[in-house]
Amino acid sequence: MNQPFLIGHGYDLHRLQPGGKLMLAGVEVSSEFSPISHSDGDVVLHALVDAILGALAQGDIGEHFPDTDPKWKNAPSRLFLEHAHNLAKNAGYHVSNADITILAEKPRLKPHKPAMLESLRALLDRAPVNIKAGTNEKVDAIGRGEAIAAHAVVLLARTSE
Repeated sequence: MNQPFLIGHGYDLHRLQPGGKLMLAGVEVSSEFSPISHSDGDVVLHALVDAILGALAQGDIGEHFPDTDPKWKNAPSRLFLEHAHNLAKNAGYHVSNADITILAEKPRLKPHKPAMLESLRALLDRAPVNIKAGTNEKVDAIGRGEAIAAHAVVLLARTSE
């Protein structure tokens, strides 16, 4: 790869269950419910991992961290992001910026956004990151509060030597 820029998009969705903890962008945002997942189910980090892997044409999160491998049971998703970020750096790219949209009826995310942004910036070498939160206006599983989803778009830029 020798292009000056690469762009990727990622998406993740998990059903929710009562109890446990909900992690978003590496931050605990609720202890009232949690995702049904193999790892910690952080939809923000999963979408961001898929966006980076997509930009690099390196498949998807399930290929790198299969949910059939007990090694990844309850794993913190920051490990997945560190892996994808290292792949980008090893290929000669850095995250130029990332834009993330979280879709959830609950919890209210505005109070958690500063901590989520700080977490992501720390994981991505201080890259500019934006987080938007929205609801699905009571439509479908997300709108009924039965699931949570995230979209991520990332721009990778060639690192100057």
